[in-house]
Amino acid sequence: MSQEKPISKIHGSSGIPILKKRESLFKDGIRRLAKNRASVVGASLILIIILIAIFAPLIAIKPFASQVLVDQNKVSEWLVSVFPTMKPYAQISNDYPLGADYVGRDLFSRIVYGARISLTVAFIGPFISLLIGVIYGSISGYFGGRVDNFMMRIVDILYAFPSLLFIILLLAFFRSSAAHFQPGTIGYIFVKFDEALGGMFFIFVGIGLTAWETMARLTRGQVLSIREKEFVEAAHTIGASNLRIMFRHILPNILGPLVVAETLAIPGYISTEAFLSFIGLGVNPPTPSWGAMISDGAISLRSYPNQAIFPALALAITMFAFNFLGDGLRDALDPRLRGTQ
Repeated sequence: MSQEKPISKIHGSSGIPILKKRESLFKDGIRRLAKNRASVVGASLILIIILIAIFAPLIAIKPFASQVLVDQNKVSEWLVSVFPTMKPYAQISNDYPLGADYVGRDLFSRIVYGARISLTVAFIGPFISLLIGVIYGSISGYFGGRVDNFMMRIVDILYAFPSLLFIILLLAFFRSSAAHFQPGTIGYIFVKFDEALGGMFFIFVGIGLTAWETMARLTRGQVLSIREKEFVEAAHTIGASNLRIMFRHILPNILGPLVVAETLAIPGYISTEAFLSFIGLGVNPPTPSWGAMISDGAISLRSYPNQAIFPALALAITMFAFNFLGDGLRDALDPRLRGTQ
């Protein structure tokens, strides 16, 4: 049931009170978000990274998988001045602005294409978490009683198993057993689909199966607090169905905190993918991933620090950007701050 916008009284020059509608919660949130400099910087960085990922073929100076073995570990002149420890043995080549890796692939181009992997995880992970967690938590919180008790005990059991360990076991099982799946079986189809996505499918499945529990708990708590409100009781009184009450009256009022929570969880999804790629269970080579690039560069960190530092910087900047935006959204959508500057 829709509620009337709050109306405030102001007095004109003649002393006659004038009724003025206050701005909506959405406009008030956007106004406060725009005044948060950290969140504006974070949103701007995210927009830049998205544009880089979209126009990667135009920005990258070389194909990300192109290998020139004679150019392995070459660096540009400015890198030698920044990292003087490389000077005695570095091979200079200005064709590689950030240097080349151990097989002669351009680091700059691989970092640019690596943004696609991190952003894909950053958006697909929250989508799966919201889709499963909101539906599950809404049903649990709305019906309550035995239904709520049974559904939450399932969540408690899943919480007892380490999420990262589950993802590692999932990836290790399917990728090590790929040769044993018979053509036409579900496992064979999953493996081939994972190969078509460059190794991203099982990462999405692993994140989706482990990330929704927190969202389900949060959604349940929000629904429990909203379902006793007067406008929900009024909707019951006029005979509205449970489905209509859920989608028309409850979900719009709890969506803000859920979106904020998922925005703050995005850096965790990105770091999970980076860690899996770091230990060799992430995307399939030669698809570039910042985690895999850090792993490759760590081997020669003393000799060629640029190979690990620059993908690590890209990863850190992306995670900080989402953290800044999430903090700004949390402050902007907090109803306790409504009307404040």
